[in-house]
Amino acid sequence: MVRTPSTMLPLGTTAPNFSLPNVDGRILGLDDVAGERGTVVMFICNHCPFVKHVADQLAQLGRDYAPLGIGFVAVSSNDVSGHPADSPEQMIHEAEARGYPFAYLYDETQDVARDYRAACTPDFFAFDAGRRLAYRGQLDGSRPGNGVAGTGADLREALDALVAGKRPSAEQRPSLGCNIKWKPGREPEYFTGR
Repeated sequence: MVRTPSTMLPLGTTAPNFSLPNVDGRILGLDDVAGERGTVVMFICNHCPFVKHVADQLAQLGRDYAPLGIGFVAVSSNDVSGHPADSPEQMIHEAEARGYPFAYLYDETQDVARDYRAACTPDFFAFDAGRRLAYRGQLDGSRPGNGVAGTGADLREALDALVAGKRPSAEQRPSLGCNIKWKPGREPEYFTGR
């Protein structure tokens, strides 16, 4: 398992739009998942141990913050030819088993991951009500095997600020996880390794 940090897209970046299939067959875009007070775009997958470590917290975040006006969406961009556990069919089972209360979209072309400069799973991007990037980075300091309790503290603090109409602190730590599994020849210029 290679530990890959997020790229830390510049704060203030406008959220790129997308049009991707959800696990329920609907095609959804940013307008369909955006919240009144902000929107979290998460790049995850099914097989990554870093995602498995936080998956139940992700479902809880959606349940806690959707009623407060925060929209959530998860995107899987991995190349499924080498990682069949991340296939759209398996995404359906994962979403059901985890009780994800948000859309789980499949980015087959990997264009959306490239547009967001996503690098790892999980990778988190929180946008304000104007769809400007207000937070990017880790969920919290917990990692598989490091003994730190997972609370979602970093992302929760940012979302609390957005709900209150404030700007989250600019002191943000990169997420860390498995690298996105790029298709051969699709590795973006910011990709640094396997």
